[in-house]
Amino acid sequence: METPDSVQLKRDVEAAMVPVGTRVTLVAGETAHITQSLGGSYTVVVNGNMFRIEGKDADALGLAPQTGPVPSAARPATREDVEKLAWDAMKTCYDPEIPVNIVDLGLVYSCVVEPIPASGTFKIDVKMTLTAPGCGMGPVIQQEVQNKLLSLEAVDEVNVELVWDPPWNQSMLTEAAKLQLGLL
Repeated sequence: METPDSVQLKRDVEAAMVPVGTRVTLVAGETAHITQSLGGSYTVVVNGNMFRIEGKDADALGLAPQTGPVPSAARPATREDVEKLAWDAMKTCYDPEIPVNIVDLGLVYSCVVEPIPASGTFKIDVKMTLTAPGCGMGPVIQQEVQNKLLSLEAVDEVNVELVWDPPWNQSMLTEAAKLQLGLL
């Protein structure tokens, strides 16, 4: 998606300060420099500080709001179908400081899909980590993963657990991520 580099905020908007995750209100009229627009959210710099603005609030940046579930053609029929859709959905989640999705960053350690027999739907359990244990954006990224997985057709329960063992390191990056980040 092509976005302008700098915009004036059209309205007050709630944002999360990066990397601490503190919720703040950015004021209409302030200049925001858009540094990243991936996965349906925007990373902006306002007055020298970095913030993440959710896609539903894109109108504050003068852009079309992004809402709705991760697209899927039809209701998945099997556990394997749901698992593929889950991994695809997680690939639309980004760390606001790094322009690589959390799967290619190596932050997702497991994604277990189990049927819920009584309902014919599925439960997903995800174990993931962060690039640093003290990252304040952890709960924001964790909630984004949960929301995107819950938006999948046939998924009724999602548990996203942050784990710290094994600790994340750069060797967990996929080759594509290493290439994108200039590490190859």
